[in-house]
Amino acid sequence: MQPTIEQVLGWTKEAGEIARKMQGGNLDVRYKAAADIVTAADTAVEDFLVSKIHAEFPDHSINAEESGEQELAADHTWYIDPIDGTLNYAHGLPQYCISVAYAYQGQLQLGVVYSPPIDEAFWAVKGGGAYLNGEKIEVSSVELLRDSMLITGFRNYLLDTPRSNIDNFVRLSREVQTIRRLGSATLDIVYVACGRVEGFWEIDLNPWDVAAGILIVREAGGIVEGLYGDSDLLTGKVDILAANPHIFPQMRSILLEERNKAGINATQP
Repeated sequence: MQPTIEQVLGWTKEAGEIARKMQGGNLDVRYKAAADIVTAADTAVEDFLVSKIHAEFPDHSINAEESGEQELAADHTWYIDPIDGTLNYAHGLPQYCISVAYAYQGQLQLGVVYSPPIDEAFWAVKGGGAYLNGEKIEVSSVELLRDSMLITGFRNYLLDTPRSNIDNFVRLSREVQTIRRLGSATLDIVYVACGRVEGFWEIDLNPWDVAAGILIVREAGGIVEGLYGDSDLLTGKVDILAANPHIFPQMRSILLEERNKAGINATQP
C-alpha cells in the first residue's frame, strides 16, 4: 500500500499550522552544534508527521531529521524535514518550510514542500508533473549563465576547510547576475522548479533536506544530480546540483574546475 498525494498534502499543511501557531511562543531552542539548532516546533511537527505515517503505514521506514532512521520495510521509505530553515524560523524570518517525500524501492514517488508563512505548497508525483498550489510549474527557460540568478548555502562547520563552498560562490558570482542565500535548502530547490532561480547547489546536506525537492525539480523539467556527478542523493551526506537543462552543464563545468583547482575530492572534509 502506498500513500496518495492528497494524504501527504493534507498532513503537511496540518503540520504547517502547528509550526505557525508555535512560532510566537516559547520555542525552547537547543543547540545541536554551532549554528545548528532545534526548537520545540521541529520536534512537534516531526512527531505529528511520524504519527500520521505510522497510523496509515506502520511497516514503512522513516528517515527524519530529529529522530533519525527508523528502518522497517526496506521497500518503503519516508524522508521528513519538519522545519527546513530552523534558524530563520527561530528568528522570525518567513523563509522556512516543511518537507515530506516517499520512495518505493529507492525511487522517489511523491514529494511535498509547504511554506507556511506564504501558504505555498509545492508537490509532485512521479510521472505526473510538478505543481505549486495546484498550478503546473516548470523550470525557467534561461539559456545563458550570465542571465541567471543562482542560489546556494554554506555549512558553518566547513568554513575553514577546502569544502567551504566559498571559492565556488566567488567564481560563479563572476559568471551570473547574482547569487542568493536564503537559509532553506529545501525552498532553494523548489525555487528552481518553479523558475524563480535558474540553479542551486550546496554541499553536505542530508537526504531529508533534498528528497522532496529532487522529485519536484525533475518533474518540472529540471536536472538534479550529485554536485560532481558521483554521489547518492538519498543516503549519507549530499552534495547537490539542481538547475534547468541549459544552465546545469554550465554550472557543472565551473564547479568541476574549482574542485580540480583546489585539489580536493567530493568527500574530503
